[in-house]
Amino acid sequence: MSDTGKIATAELGTGGPQVGVQGLGCMGISEFYGDTDEAAARDTLEAALEAGVTLFDTADIYGSGANETFLAPFVGAHRDEITLATKFAIERSDTDPNFRGVRNDPAYIRQAVEASLRRLGTDVIDLYYMHRRDPLVPFADSVGAMAELVKEGKVKQLGLSEVTGAELREAHAVHPIAALQSEWSLFSRDVELSAVPAAVELGVTLVPYSPLGRGFLTGAFADAGKELSDGDFRKHQPRFTGENAKANAALLEPVHKIAAAHGATAAQIALAWVQQRAQVHGLTVVPIPGTRKRSRLLENTGATRLTLTEQELRSLEPIAGQVAGDRYPDMSSTATARE
Repeated sequence: MSDTGKIATAELGTGGPQVGVQGLGCMGISEFYGDTDEAAARDTLEAALEAGVTLFDTADIYGSGANETFLAPFVGAHRDEITLATKFAIERSDTDPNFRGVRNDPAYIRQAVEASLRRLGTDVIDLYYMHRRDPLVPFADSVGAMAELVKEGKVKQLGLSEVTGAELREAHAVHPIAALQSEWSLFSRDVELSAVPAAVELGVTLVPYSPLGRGFLTGAFADAGKELSDGDFRKHQPRFTGENAKANAALLEPVHKIAAAHGATAAQIALAWVQQRAQVHGLTVVPIPGTRKRSRLLENTGATRLTLTEQELRSLEPIAGQVAGDRYPDMSSTATARE
């Protein structure tokens, strides 16, 4: 399916800015998915904006700040045209590359936002997310500290990632939450249990990350352990290796069948399914597929103009319930662990 023109727009949160109905996840430019051609990645950023993509998503953990630094020239050149999102909360270690801590305390939040502002070369972040929740820190403290950043003009809107419906309601009572970023795809539908209903109730936009199942739904690879480079973190994801990968690859048959019927790619069918969650659940949905290539970017945005039939949606419905393996090797920091 070919791409023509700019994508449609939607309101980010209640009373927020209009953004393209598909954003761009920038994580892979700096880390986790192997080597990057930086010139191609910069061209992809420009292609995204040309296509109507205006929500650009990063985080301070991506490349230990390198992703924010990489985006700074693009942000500076297009500051009034884009909605810039970044995140805090996941702490890394200089001595242990595998360490991942979670910090939500107010002092850390203030330290993190100042560092992000400096790396991004801007004086305001449009959407500032808590990347992961530390349940030992009350929302009155953490979201309260984020709200102070809004008052100070350093942040415009607040977001959360990987929280339950109850947590979303609790945080929203402290300060309005504009967006919830959680994994949502044909392979991952945990978010529908409680978070989606809460988002509908509160007028919170859903921002699905990994809407392409980290590339597995595209058919780009069938076994991460055998096909991907050593620097690719998908080699360690339970769903993408060994017997799990074999079982999950077989689940893609209806995706490929529907793609053929539409003259589309498997990626476009997977993204169209996510985009149509907006109509299915009655809320705003702005997925953020990541890519470093202009051609893939245009393929992804083309999915916003594809509508699946009720029969096609029914044929895709059983997939998530049959997926083998967890989303992460350690699920303890996800909303699923706290449901």
